[in-house]
Amino acid sequence: MTTTRWTRHHLDLITDDPATTAPLITGPVEPALPGFDLWDMWPIQEEDGATALFDGRELWMGLAAPAAGHPEDRHDVARIRKLAYDDGKWIDLGDVFADGETPGSREWSGTAIRRGDGTVSVFYTATGFRGEQRPTFAQRVFEARDGVHEEIARPDLRHFLPADQVDGGPGRILAWRDPAWFRGRLLIAASIPWGERYMGAIALTDGGSGNHPLLVADGINRELERPHIVVRDGLFYLFFCTHRQSFEPADAAPTGLYGFVATALDGPWEPLNGSGLVIGNPRAQPDQAYAWMVLDDLRVVSFLDYRGPVERANFGGTVAPLLRLRLEGHRTWIEPC
Repeated sequence: MTTTRWTRHHLDLITDDPATTAPLITGPVEPALPGFDLWDMWPIQEEDGATALFDGRELWMGLAAPAAGHPEDRHDVARIRKLAYDDGKWIDLGDVFADGETPGSREWSGTAIRRGDGTVSVFYTATGFRGEQRPTFAQRVFEARDGVHEEIARPDLRHFLPADQVDGGPGRILAWRDPAWFRGRLLIAASIPWGERYMGAIALTDGGSGNHPLLVADGINRELERPHIVVRDGLFYLFFCTHRQSFEPADAAPTGLYGFVATALDGPWEPLNGSGLVIGNPRAQPDQAYAWMVLDDLRVVSFLDYRGPVERANFGGTVAPLLRLRLEGHRTWIEPC
């Protein structure tokens, strides 16, 4: 099985193109979850990737934390929250898991699938360890189903670095997180060695420790987050997101949604639009949104991040305006939603 490499040559092909530049987000955006920061959202999906409906409405999950203090501290107390999306409105349904139910000190991103028997599998990242005195950054991938939480995928240390750090912070930690279910396998944001540092990768696994790198950022980026796949017109579209600060060097490319396309899950994968860039934040607000997820109907959800310096006054912490993609082979376009 071939590992695809995302290289500096691809980044050199990025241009200022309206087809891949998100519209500027202006004006106030009403919070979906008043009193809480909300980010990294995903819907409950059917096994074929379609967004599931429950009594005619969509059910979503996302990370949430009280809207207080510096926004970057939210990662240390994140919980998975459930919301309904009905007729354009968000309805808070509370925490997905009870206090102390999960094995980490907090919960990070994942996906959720409605099984054929009607039960829902929640794939998520357990970060740190329950009861620890201060947050650590070990990351483990779990499936929760019918109240049972099972660790289902560990990194193959022949290929990946263990995400077991004690100290860290946003942009300074290894990855084994953001599990996305796809046809019985998982995509996971991972890290592999690169000289004395590390670079981002996407792992493909069928569970256990048998996993390999599907895509690696060949010395150009240290975090390929929230990987997921959409199938369209017989083609497989692999999407992920990353921050401009995660490139080597920083700002070598914009914060955005990136993607590759292939005729089969195992590749080989080719970068969309030549460079891999699918949606980039505009230069005027380079951090305005993050954590894009492309849905089966090509809606694209993200969260409102910073519209200005990294401080509470500029942080959105809620659902950003929806976008929509058009996919035609190796080309993509942003369309009005």
